[in-house]
Amino acid sequence: MHPDLLSRVLSLLPEGGPRPELRQFSAMLRDYPQRGGKGIRSELLLASARAHGVTPGTDAWDRAQWLAAGLELFQNWVLIHDDIQDDSEQRRGQPALHRLHGVPLAINAGDALHAYMWAAVHHAGVPGAMEEFLAMIHRTAEGQHLDLSWVEHREWNLRETDYLEMVRLKTAHYTVIVPLRLGALAAGMQPAEALTHAGLALGSAFQIRDDVLNLLGDPLKYGKEIGGDLLEGKRTLIVLRWLAQAPPEQREVFLDQMRRDRAAKDPDLIRQIHRWLLDSGCVAAAQDYAAAQAQDGLSLLGSALSGAPDQAAVQQILGAMRALATRDA
Repeated sequence: MHPDLLSRVLSLLPEGGPRPELRQFSAMLRDYPQRGGKGIRSELLLASARAHGVTPGTDAWDRAQWLAAGLELFQNWVLIHDDIQDDSEQRRGQPALHRLHGVPLAINAGDALHAYMWAAVHHAGVPGAMEEFLAMIHRTAEGQHLDLSWVEHREWNLRETDYLEMVRLKTAHYTVIVPLRLGALAAGMQPAEALTHAGLALGSAFQIRDDVLNLLGDPLKYGKEIGGDLLEGKRTLIVLRWLAQAPPEQREVFLDQMRRDRAAKDPDLIRQIHRWLLDSGCVAAAQDYAAAQAQDGLSLLGSALSGAPDQAAVQQILGAMRALATRDA
């Protein structure tokens, strides 16, 4: 997140307080935003606004920045809740908020950031923006429900199409589709429907690449624990492909571990499963699929923005989307 956007986010949040408990509350609200993050979604929104004709320094640019601040607040409250639901250890290279302060206080902080998100949307005053945020929350919650439901019910009888449906709901809308659409709205333009089709492909590529990095990424760059998806029992394209071809004895070891809660899993067996996945060729196959999805999405996005007023910003968007599909952190 750029410093000026972080300042805008923090300007909405309380600072200090008359009691030590409220000073702790203020610090918790500021914790995840101040940890950094890549600012992928807010940068995409602002690039989309420029592509659609918004000039930095104008009133329209100020409105776009408030929308970007709202998107960052959305990202942060969702991550707090997501870390609790997944029983995660780390976020952005540091202990997850609930590991530092306990689950009840972390949930409350996430709820508060949710409310401040709406304050940013209100500040923007962009027609149609509230509806976009509502749709984003609905789709993300649906995708999260699929993900969590499969974990809760120990469901592994899934197809690759099930996984793709989940990530298009959970990841594609708030990572790509809604930022692109909000940028158009900030410019006073009706978003092209083709942005949605492009975003579904690009969002899928983004999530698959994230799944790959969870198995073989650099921990210092990635910011989350390597192999955490296995400990959390995540359904990924890699794992579903591997299960379809795994030897029966390996499959049984895997399913036995996945029936257990995180704390009851055997670390040595999880490391062995990790090696099986890396040696199977399924990681490379997932990377190839992500690359194909990215190429399709880039082609659709280029066509959708071919008539946009600022073609330099369009090229920036296409370059950023291409980099996301091949990132190493």
